[in-house]
Amino acid sequence: MAFNIPLSFPVLNGNENLYSQQAISSGHIATFGQFINRFESKLSKRLKTHEAVVLNSGTSALHLGMVLLGIGPGDEVICQSFTFCASANPVVYLGATPIFVDSEKDTWNICPEILEDTILSRISKGKKPKAIVIVHLFGMPAKMKEILEISEKYNIPVLEDAAEAIGSKYEGKACGTFGQIGVFSFNGNKIISSGGGGCLISNDTNLIQRARLLSTQAREDLPFYHHLEIGYNYKMNNLSAAVGLAQLEQLDAYIKSRRLVNQRYRNLLKGFPGIEFQTESNDSQSNYWLTAILIDKEVTGFSNEDLKRSLMKNGVESRFLWKPLHTQPVFNTTPYYGGSLSEKLFENGLCLPSSVDLTFKNQEMIVEVIHSELSKTFK
Repeated sequence: MAFNIPLSFPVLNGNENLYSQQAISSGHIATFGQFINRFESKLSKRLKTHEAVVLNSGTSALHLGMVLLGIGPGDEVICQSFTFCASANPVVYLGATPIFVDSEKDTWNICPEILEDTILSRISKGKKPKAIVIVHLFGMPAKMKEILEISEKYNIPVLEDAAEAIGSKYEGKACGTFGQIGVFSFNGNKIISSGGGGCLISNDTNLIQRARLLSTQAREDLPFYHHLEIGYNYKMNNLSAAVGLAQLEQLDAYIKSRRLVNQRYRNLLKGFPGIEFQTESNDSQSNYWLTAILIDKEVTGFSNEDLKRSLMKNGVESRFLWKPLHTQPVFNTTPYYGGSLSEKLFENGLCLPSSVDLTFKNQEMIVEVIHSELSKTFK
């Protein structure tokens, strides 16, 4: 259904039309053209130490990243359970097995303590994990210091899923640049969008060169089609790159707007009983792609499902938090380590509208719906 106030909607008020017309006029709308190069260059410049390869989706970037790390049949890959399935599905594509790990209560991302316990457990079973896939959920940086210490201790590479976190920072450094490989998503609802698309980044030039080769069907640099290995049709097209470049030019303004949206919610709900926000630590700065809350039904008298239903009646889109992957039917035989925190987050959480152009008046209306739910409790 169409919503008067969507959850996260792209704003196209920069050079999107200009660049798209230039791409069309050039005749290059497929996987060749100046905007692909410009988009990659602009991303690399922003990330400073990393090179970028733009691709047709964040999932493609995750899959390609795992290929680059040598993941294959029989391998095990540690994955955060509390996230979207795209973080784990490519593991299965490659014939490997995801090993799911619970979250910690501060950032809602993978718990470093349980992560180390999981590694030790798998090693004791003769299966040292091939990689660790971590996620910066809703733009919130994970506890990278502890995670990287564990990665180095056991010599297991980190693939950093920053699909939701472009522009977020941890200890002043861009999310996506901590692992051996990082990925971003530019899907339609992300903080910047190319319609559909993603990106793989690394400070390893050899990995980047190999990513470029594999993303274009592994065609060798010869005057005829010659293939020494299996590749993928993963390259971003020039038209999407034109839109992505225009969006990237506005990223700082978009982050400022999303953070303002988050702060307004906090101010409007200040002192509201039974509502808790996902909150950044002193060493992190989230882009607050989505503002997410937890609802304590015992205090509020209403659940996340009740609030979602009321918002929908008022033309407001909201979304439940991710259903943990270890509870998904497709992964019901997959090993899981941890307790029930991720399940409780799913049971109690809700994402509120967070678009860049969300007005204060709209937020007041959304909060009024929440107040209306609370008033039912105390009638």
